Amino acid sequence: MALIIAIALFVAQAINFMLLLQERKNFRYEQATGPAVARIVDAVERVSAGGVVERGGGRVRVLPASPIRPNAEHHAEIEQGVREALGEAGLKVGRIETGVRDIRADSPRLKGLNPRLAQRMIRRGGELLIAVEQPGGNWLVLTSPWPRADMEMIWRTIAQTLILYGIVLLPVLWIGRRISRPLRSLALAARSFTPGQVDTPIAEGGPQDLRDVVSAFNALRLRVTAMLDEKDRMLGAIGHDLRTPLAALRVRIESVEDDADRNKMADTIMEMDRTLDDILSLARLGRPSEPLTDVDLAALVDAVVEDFRDLGAEVTFDEDTPRLRMRLRPSLMRRAVRNLIENAVKYGTSAEVTIAATPGQIDIVVADIGPGIPEERLNDVFDPFTRLETSRNRDTGGIGLGLALARAIVGDAGGRIMLENRPGGGLNAIIALPR
Repeated sequence: MALIIAIALFVAQAINFMLLLQERKNFRYEQATGPAVARIVDAVERVSAGGVVERGGGRVRVLPASPIRPNAEHHAEIEQGVREALGEAGLKVGRIETGVRDIRADSPRLKGLNPRLAQRMIRRGGELLIAVEQPGGNWLVLTSPWPRADMEMIWRTIAQTLILYGIVLLPVLWIGRRISRPLRSLALAARSFTPGQVDTPIAEGGPQDLRDVVSAFNALRLRVTAMLDEKDRMLGAIGHDLRTPLAALRVRIESVEDDADRNKMADTIMEMDRTLDDILSLARLGRPSEPLTDVDLAALVDAVVEDFRDLGAEVTFDEDTPRLRMRLRPSLMRRAVRNLIENAVKYGTSAEVTIAATPGQIDIVVADIGPGIPEERLNDVFDPFTRLETSRNRDTGGIGLGLALARAIVGDAGGRIMLENRPGGGLNAIIALPR
């Protein structure tokens, strides 16, 4: 708004300056031609009547040649105006020449003036010479004042523009800042809004429309928090209602006499429980109940690797990795790393886990020697319930929530997760966390 007003003021002042410049040009033209024609007509009449033209202090002189130099500052419009005016007066003349020169210190025009005023006229003014050729060959030369203070007018216009900017723009900027302050507070609150956190509502201020927007945002934030609370209660009820019959099934399968059937039933119940846990964790990830904690990332990854080693999986990790302190939700991050290692072991038979630290980022790399993933499907596997293996066999994959849950956990920590095929075969799953 201030920029638009500043541009409008500048355009208005530019138009005003052009009008003043044109008006000044017309004034100088009229000031030069009117008195000059009157004096020249008077001089011609005196010469015709046998008189003489005043010399010395007079402004019209009779010279045998034009005193105007060829390289002088000529004004064709004044020459044309003088010729037309003399023609209307019935006088026939020859050539008409004009030229502008600086006022000399010995000019009769400065006599009797205050020295300061005289110096000002010398510095800012000039003299216009008008030379009119008579039929007899002599030249009538007239000297008149010629103001050349265009630069003064330019600086005056600039000063006026700056004054207008100060009078108009400063209040506009002040009002704009008062209006934009609640907007900045609203934008900051919208960016930092985290459902479930207790925070104070934004103070309503500014114009009525802006107060209405702030009030609507405060109400919207309360509604979103209430909806998420209701969702958490619903998920808790679903988890309770589903885990209760699963627990009952665990008890009942103990009465099955066939060991093979009993073990298959137990595996099915365990898979259902794990699937339920993944679904509930993914749905609740937007509002984790686990607080942020300062943890040693290398120790956290090492603990996950040890769990897989205890189960007989072929997983390696460099135990000499330096300690890296980070502020994370440890249980969730362990789960994300566990999901990546589990996929590596399942599809690549083994996993090699490394940690690479740079000044601005820490990468957890889980590498396998499996078949990899087609380049066009690298992003598809992060979608929930997406599996590249379409047989739905539990021995060759889960239900397609592991990578989706890992990406959500890493994204909540401010990082990102990437998959890339290894040149020699296999896949690298990379968790990139900001330091």
